[in-house]
Amino acid sequence: MARDRLTLKGRVAAGEPLLGILVRMPAEEMAEMAGVVGFDFMIIDCEHGPADVSDLRRHLTAADVNGLSVIVRVGSAEPALALRALDQGAAGILAPHVNTVDRARALVDAVHYPPLGHRGFATYSRTGAFGTVDRLQHQRHYLANTLVLGMIESPLGVRNVGDIASVAGLDGIMVGAADLWASTTESDPDPDESIAAVHAQLAASRLARMDVVGTPAQARASFDDGAQLVVYNLTQTLMTFLSELTLARR
Repeated sequence: MARDRLTLKGRVAAGEPLLGILVRMPAEEMAEMAGVVGFDFMIIDCEHGPADVSDLRRHLTAADVNGLSVIVRVGSAEPALALRALDQGAAGILAPHVNTVDRARALVDAVHYPPLGHRGFATYSRTGAFGTVDRLQHQRHYLANTLVLGMIESPLGVRNVGDIASVAGLDGIMVGAADLWASTTESDPDPDESIAAVHAQLAASRLARMDVVGTPAQARASFDDGAQLVVYNLTQTLMTFLSELTLARR
């Protein structure tokens, strides 16, 4: 597997604004198309979509051939899926419901090789060029280049964001607005206020901020507001576009 181009984590560390798409499988052709037009990365949603590892591997290969980095969103507390996704070539993991320091630490522990974590070590997978790479080089490369992202999705997470942001090995945070809205009670701050509070904390930290959007205008606004990774929810974007297409018959 080629390592001559700057990794996604390296681009995050360099401060690049990065644009991606969020898809659910099957979407192999979409991975190719997104790479062709110049998107920086793709998130494959294995939390709310299929999580078959064989299908995931084909998507990762299609994306890699077209220069597109892939982040895999796993379900809650799924270290086994995180390991398999990384072994097959994912550039990073996005985990939901990282609303406490313990959850953030558990995420880092599952995603990283020792000494940062306890991810199972193997070089005979796709990322180890099927056993042909040096073991120490492989370990060092993925310790330095595996992107670890967590989602804050509840008022509890909002309250804990300062402590979560201090967890070593965590690279960025995305607010899960839908779950935040669903879990907010009358005694909690308004979700918009909570999102603004998280964003303010991220701006004062070392962590990257990821936003999910539906339109180019929203993407530009997120970049202008301090997000570094901006992701189109492709289902939302396509449904909006398809709805507009139907207006031709009216």
